[in-house]
Amino acid sequence: MATFKGNAVTLTGKEVKVGDKAPKVDLVAGDLSLKSVGGASGKYQVINVVPSLDTGVCATQTRKFNEKAASLPNTEVFVVSLDLPFAQGRFCSTEGIKNVVALSDFRNKEFGNAYGVILADSPLQGLLTRAVFVVNPNGEVVHKEIVSEITTEPNYDAALNAVK
Repeated sequence: MATFKGNAVTLTGKEVKVGDKAPKVDLVAGDLSLKSVGGASGKYQVINVVPSLDTGVCATQTRKFNEKAASLPNTEVFVVSLDLPFAQGRFCSTEGIKNVVALSDFRNKEFGNAYGVILADSPLQGLLTRAVFVVNPNGEVVHKEIVSEITTEPNYDAALNAVK
């Protein structure tokens, strides 16, 4: 496991860059089953990473991807956090999130380590940072954004344009 600077935050895990093969990772879905992200899936994958759905910016980010995801052909959109699947389900139900699949990395931070998005040095140390990865149908990372200020929303258009 490495520590590296991801814009203005220090992160741990393996840094994934545009052009890399996206690591395939199993995450926990709302029914406690495992769901894979990354790797070649035959579809685009927008992997929306947030510290916690229980914060205003994370909720806004997920709602916006939910709105914009409905029009994306051949694309799966995920929100990944360390929130428990039960809390994620409650959030999605309350907010009417239907176009984004909520997945939790709570068991062993496998996603956080594989994608290098675990915060190493902030009051939120140990949580996932705010980030967006877009993986093409062949499993290659075609877009990556580590948001420099954790209270700032990502560039939605840049992520969505990577799918087109």
